[in-house]
Amino acid sequence: MTSGTIHTPVLPVEAIEALQITSGATIVDGTAGGGGHVQRMLARVGPSGRVIAIDRDPDAVERLRARFSDPRVQFFENNYADLPELLDEIGLRSVDGILLDLGLSSDQLADRQRGFSFESDGPLDLRFDPRRGEPAYRLINRLSSEHLADLIYQYGEERLSRRIARAIVARRQEKPIDTATELAEIVRRAYPPASKRGEKIAPATRTFQALRIAVNDELKALETALRRFPEIMETDGKLAIISFHSLEDRQVKQAFRDDERYEALTRKPIRPNEAEIIDNPRSRSAKLRVARRLS
Repeated sequence: MTSGTIHTPVLPVEAIEALQITSGATIVDGTAGGGGHVQRMLARVGPSGRVIAIDRDPDAVERLRARFSDPRVQFFENNYADLPELLDEIGLRSVDGILLDLGLSSDQLADRQRGFSFESDGPLDLRFDPRRGEPAYRLINRLSSEHLADLIYQYGEERLSRRIARAIVARRQEKPIDTATELAEIVRRAYPPASKRGEKIAPATRTFQALRIAVNDELKALETALRRFPEIMETDGKLAIISFHSLEDRQVKQAFRDDERYEALTRKPIRPNEAEIIDNPRSRSAKLRVARRLS
């Protein structure tokens, strides 16, 4: 594994501005990835400030530790939903701001042994932490057609979920499905021709999203975090969350609206501008919502 990163942070200016970081603040990046947001946080917290950088991916944490030698930042291999326990372990009662960027990093997509990319010829793993949980290739080779269809529909919002599930089951009867390229091809064949779809995204996008959410229990982690974060945030502290699909964005919107401990600061989500989308096409679906911790 290289110590370098190829990841470009999404909405970097908008996310940091939303946190309203002051000198001496303690800020958390709960999905530190390539460290782009961390770098900008360090520029704002001043000499007495502190950044707590977390990621579930052990490779990402290793790269971060190689990239940064600044004593003001600490790196931890953790699920952001467990932030209260982490802060307790390091003797912190509360923080002034938290950022979550819920998207995949370019480093993960480029790792051919993780299966995040449709062109990956390595194992269809899809776990952020390869040492925990069940890899996606085991999931699709053991679930019934009905359960697979339900999973793909629920987490991927895929209208052809039943057709795709039947295609997966038919193929695995010949041989187990092991790689991302195999699954992407199965889904592509289950879809109607592009001329009839009327969609711009690749056919396998929603199926891969569903499997990734399932093996990492992503929606549960977000739900837990949204419920627990106010316990560890200072009054007027900011929570900024960048999501990339409607399931996540809906959870964030509802929590900011319904939890009386939050005040939503964004009536509508902040979206990347045209220049950022051209420079970083993966940012096109990003939505940033921000809330303030009420007293």
